[in-house]
Amino acid sequence: MNKEVLISFKGTQSSGGERDKIELYTEGKFYKKGGHYYISYAESELTGMEGTTTTLKVDKKSNIITMMRFGTNTTHLIFEKGKKHVCCYETGFGSLTVGVCSDDVDIDISDSGGSLSAAYTIDINSRTMGYNDFNITVTERN
Repeated sequence: MNKEVLISFKGTQSSGGERDKIELYTEGKFYKKGGHYYISYAESELTGMEGTTTTLKVDKKSNIITMMRFGTNTTHLIFEKGKKHVCCYETGFGSLTVGVCSDDVDIDISDSGGSLSAAYTIDINSRTMGYNDFNITVTERN
């Protein structure tokens, strides 16, 4: 299975009493490999990560979402309910240690597409930066 899809990304970032909403619609690839689903798309100038490809590995059985970015920005974030995962986030300005502690992860996906979401606290270099959430919907292109 390897499909061209439309990806809808909606999220919020809350920090210091401020809340920003993000909405993004893009085209990408949706495929299954080794029992996991993958969603892949190219970042654009709009996200500030032009030259980066984002791939989401969806482990439906374990209820884990892994976000991998390659290119201008490189990272490997893991969203798993009730657990904190720490990674190195490479930017054009240097590296940061990022911690992700997910309060909720929901996966409703099949070979025809579906949705996934996560709500999490993020810290950078052990300093809490805010609370974020996202909802991603994947639909087949006509």
